[in-house]
Amino acid sequence: MKKYRWLLFDADGTLFDFARAEESALAQTCQTLGIDFQPAHAEAYRRINVAAWHAFEQGELSLTDLRSIRFARFFAEFGLEGDPLATSDQYIAFLGQGHYLLDGAEALIAGVTGRYDLALITNGISHVQRPRLAASPLANSFNPVVISDEIGVAKPDPAYFDYAFGQMGWPAREDVLIIGDSLTSDMRGGQNYGVDTCWFNPEGKAAPADLAITYEVRSLGELAGRL
Repeated sequence: MKKYRWLLFDADGTLFDFARAEESALAQTCQTLGIDFQPAHAEAYRRINVAAWHAFEQGELSLTDLRSIRFARFFAEFGLEGDPLATSDQYIAFLGQGHYLLDGAEALIAGVTGRYDLALITNGISHVQRPRLAASPLANSFNPVVISDEIGVAKPDPAYFDYAFGQMGWPAREDVLIIGDSLTSDMRGGQNYGVDTCWFNPEGKAAPADLAITYEVRSLGELAGRL
């Protein structure tokens, strides 16, 4: 792997165990609603949420619409009644408490701190992402921290990366590596912006043929060994 100056890390699914945080928050939300939480609820919500975030990244949903539509669809699927936006707010409060890290994340960041400049780039809701980062061992590791909710634009939009690069002092693009798990927001965003990418792909998925990924790793330990 070539030498870079900046490492731009995605948060959820790359450093933070979002699946664990999501399931915990959903279970707590269901409990407050008097719903007997089952694996089917987690599977359905995860499917609904992934589709909603994909639509948001493509500019098809606003963040406000995303927040309400997830639970509207969840309630409809299970024949439940409730206030989707109020339930979303409750869920978000629980989600902001889930600062679980993926295996190897803390060691990886400790190993690159001082050797690279580190930024965190995330599509997310500010009052979910900020508390989770602050409560984690990575709280003081990144500068800048760029959250889509705070700037009004999301990855893979080039305007998101314009903002991030501005906060970084406009480094040369060849000095930057984007590290993430998302093909659509991280890998596609990096390719379109002319920045090298490293795909964190623990499940060994196949990438689209038209997507030029610079590096691929299966674990954060593997990434640490290559940096």
